Amino acid sequence: MNDVIIKFDDFGFQYNAQSAPTLFNINLEIRKGEKILIAGPSGCGKSTLIHCINGLIPFSYKGESTGKLTLKGEETKKLSLFDISHSVGTVLQDSDAQFVGMTVAEDIAFALENDCVGEPELHNRVAEVAKMVNIGDFLTHAPGELSGGQKQRVSVGGVLVDNVDLLIFDEPLANLDPATGKQAIELIDKMQKETGAAVVIVEHRLEDVLHRDVDRIVLLQSGRIVVDTTPDELLSGDYLKNCGIREPLYITALKYAGVDITPDKLPHSISSVQIDAADAGKVREWFQTTQVDSKVVGDNTLLDVKNLVFSYAEGKVKALKDISLNIKEGEMVAIVGTNGAGKSTFAKVVCGFEEQTSGSITFEDIDFNTLSIKERADHLGYVMQNPNQMISKVMIADEVALGLTMRGASKEEIDAKVEKALKICGLWKFRKWPISALSFGQKKRVTIASILTLDPKMIILDEPTAGQDYRHYTDIMEFLGEINRAGVTVVMVTHDMHLMLEYADRAVVFSSGKVIADDKCANILTNTDIIAKASLKETSLYDLALKCGIENPSEFVQRFIDYERTYIRINEEVDCDE
Repeated sequence: MNDVIIKFDDFGFQYNAQSAPTLFNINLEIRKGEKILIAGPSGCGKSTLIHCINGLIPFSYKGESTGKLTLKGEETKKLSLFDISHSVGTVLQDSDAQFVGMTVAEDIAFALENDCVGEPELHNRVAEVAKMVNIGDFLTHAPGELSGGQKQRVSVGGVLVDNVDLLIFDEPLANLDPATGKQAIELIDKMQKETGAAVVIVEHRLEDVLHRDVDRIVLLQSGRIVVDTTPDELLSGDYLKNCGIREPLYITALKYAGVDITPDKLPHSISSVQIDAADAGKVREWFQTTQVDSKVVGDNTLLDVKNLVFSYAEGKVKALKDISLNIKEGEMVAIVGTNGAGKSTFAKVVCGFEEQTSGSITFEDIDFNTLSIKERADHLGYVMQNPNQMISKVMIADEVALGLTMRGASKEEIDAKVEKALKICGLWKFRKWPISALSFGQKKRVTIASILTLDPKMIILDEPTAGQDYRHYTDIMEFLGEINRAGVTVVMVTHDMHLMLEYADRAVVFSSGKVIADDKCANILTNTDIIAKASLKETSLYDLALKCGIENPSEFVQRFIDYERTYIRINEEVDCDE
């Protein structure tokens, strides 16, 4: 029993503000040195579970609990939040919300200062932890000056400095580019091995987390534990599909080829999965015999950008350097690249939130340089990465209706369009809620709904699926696919390589303020040079193709994409018929 850090015994919890419990009969043990992934659809109780562990329940979120929850043998309800913080550290999804110091060093030292640790021990411990998380060269920097990956390292350092027994990472990949996300998983693995602490990761992107081994995956649905087992066992069953969680792409491809996924094949990662000659033959046969049609895009140019330059700090810092690209009417385009590459800046300049230094932007033969932000908004809609920067109303329905209200639409039109947008974005049952009661991901869906009501010819979305589970991700993207097929052009600024592969017709790759590639997504994610330059992440489909002896991995990836689109669309039509 001495190595058990957290133990739930028939534990349940109900918030005071809710009419039904959020957690039911939770039985779970977390032991020293374990690494556990907690997954499940939005609203399944993941956040509530970790809030029970780190003490935010009951100290910040009030409610009634049943059963028993112990931390190192002591009931948590008998411990103070201060006591719990010495054993449990949490790294939040939004690193900016966790910073309290003016510099990196001050932020890491915060817990030690609260414990009245004196000098030189405090300085020595901060330096030791900063070196451990590879942030030692930035101790005098302000946290706001750092990249997304560096901010996360500071947050990790801030909880490691207190020698905690359990580290909780709440969606650590949500705001990181693919390469930085890969590094984050490697950092978490390194910290777990060096400190011996238990690690709990809450994350939607299961395949990315499994870049490094985890001991167990705990799958939640509707407040209950569906399964608590090893990754190999989980990936060999239908648990993920039944709970609406995206399985790794290579697993999906193997299933399409008729390969039976069993635990002895070690399917937890593309590097470990065992593929014998018979399995490889099935994959090659599927590739050679499967015929699907690729999407055909028209020739009419909707957005034409030429030699675009944008500079910060009165021309001293060039964020965009001679950008030229065009987007065809009816396309679905992904803009990808490393954090700070200029992707979001490009979108803001096109929409008029920032004024370009030089170059031209033409939309349907209209010179955008002559139009105001409001006038540009009549042609295209923009959904920002941070929903809090877009929201101005208290209630959800009022926020979604705001654009139509400002344009003088009738009550009948407003009600009809708001209802449709809320249902598509999975928010209809929350329509009478205040926005403050929503999670980050739910707020994101509110902002998407508010733009969709305006029927723009082009919609630009900055990280449209950040914080969304696979079911809501699919609902939103399939709706965007529907309006795209109806003629609306969709541009997505994203770090999500799955989204890029599954939905985009092509990808434009940014690096250091320049466009370094503009090609089909399958070609981008099988080009090792572009992947390295733009901090992308190679698709596991590429590795699967190589393992199966397929000579043209790019073509295999493209075949999978086209098949996925056809497969999903056929299933949707069947569901509608039923």
